[in-house]
Amino acid sequence: MKEYMRLESDSIGTMEVPEDAYYGVQALRAKENFPITGTRLHPVFIKNLAKIKRAAAITNRKAGMLKPEIANAIESACNEVVCGMFDKEFIVDGIQGGAGTSANMNMNEVIANRAIEMLCGRKGDYTIVHPNDHVNMAQSTNDVIPTAGKLTVLDLLKPLDKSLSLLTDALYDKAAAFDHIVKIGRTQLEDAVPMRLGQTFHSYATMISRDRDRLTKVRTEMYPVNMGATAIGTAINTSPFYLDNIVPTLGKITGYPLTQADDLFDATENLDGFVRVSSCLKACAVNLSKMCNDLRILASGPKAGFGEITLPAMQNGSSIMPGKINPVIPEVVSQVAFHIIGHDTTITMAAEAGQMELNAFEPVVFYNLFDSITTLTHAVDTLTTNCILGITANEKRCRELLDASVGITTALCPYIGYKKAASLAKESLKTDIPVKTLVLKYGLLKENELDSILDPYAMTEARTRQTQAKAV
Repeated sequence: MKEYMRLESDSIGTMEVPEDAYYGVQALRAKENFPITGTRLHPVFIKNLAKIKRAAAITNRKAGMLKPEIANAIESACNEVVCGMFDKEFIVDGIQGGAGTSANMNMNEVIANRAIEMLCGRKGDYTIVHPNDHVNMAQSTNDVIPTAGKLTVLDLLKPLDKSLSLLTDALYDKAAAFDHIVKIGRTQLEDAVPMRLGQTFHSYATMISRDRDRLTKVRTEMYPVNMGATAIGTAINTSPFYLDNIVPTLGKITGYPLTQADDLFDATENLDGFVRVSSCLKACAVNLSKMCNDLRILASGPKAGFGEITLPAMQNGSSIMPGKINPVIPEVVSQVAFHIIGHDTTITMAAEAGQMELNAFEPVVFYNLFDSITTLTHAVDTLTTNCILGITANEKRCRELLDASVGITTALCPYIGYKKAASLAKESLKTDIPVKTLVLKYGLLKENELDSILDPYAMTEARTRQTQAKAV
């Protein structure tokens, strides 16, 4: 079936565009120029671009710069884009040259052509609604794109926070459930001193709570936006009314407490706020991966490893070894962490590479940053649902390893001295005679004293300084 085309032109020349397309020549040219990732713009980013265009149309209409019928058509078209009606019309790649101009123009063209239809015109007749003169009025790629980036970060952090909250609750629940189980603690993978399994999970919950706090605080760096700055911060091509009202209008549309940046030049050229968001995501990813490494070790075996906990069996672990179950959920979380750490490096380098009054590398910053937030959210969800909630404790195994350890000799140091305690530990390891038996054998402490000192549960709790009788 023959596809009908329309002819459009830009400063480069003329180009045929599919007659039914809402995108135009500039988006199509960008599609051909940037076949980079095969991934289109993030759908939440698209919605936020449309919200910005709507806010601009409202503000320009109130300023008397945009005819009401054109402004109303633009606003209606923006609402449809926010509802997802034209997602397939956004054809440019997530990574593109030009500091995001292609993404901005893709939006301008889609909205213009839909507005033209609403005004009973034919798509491509930009004498009715023009992508630059009307949809992009009083704007520049250089204030639209970073503002859309900040709004998208704010939107994407909401589900991440919810996911982290559920994970934290699950960890606290396990901490309470396992609080009575005493196990041997380890430093540098060697036996240390007794602790409770519940304390292990409580420390994880505390750690993730701290990550939530960081991500909550960093949101405030997304509230100041540079709308009104236009090209570099001088607000060229804006009206005084627009400059004063575009950010409050956008704030009402988005529901965020947006403010206009105090220094529009700084807000246009510097991306350190996004670097900080990425840094917080990286810290969270690192913490999650460390926790998952611990879970894999604690569950290792089940016969030839630690085996102190059991992770839920989610799938077969081998195509050749029958009955083998692998810790696939912690493994995938660590892989996501590696992914995010790589993204953070990219974002850092892209922010550093900006020159003068604009950073041309915002597209790769946003491509990676949005992916970091999204993949971290999904990783946390599967970790909570498919792993943490189903963890069980192997209480008997914890007790066996505790009883076999010489880590309890640490508690004897205040009573018999470090040198004597070390000697007993070495002898116990060599002979397999329990430390307690050796202490009684050499008459170093009375049995009732020893029972109190070596009470494993008591050793897991912080205690006030007490007068202690030391054997010489």
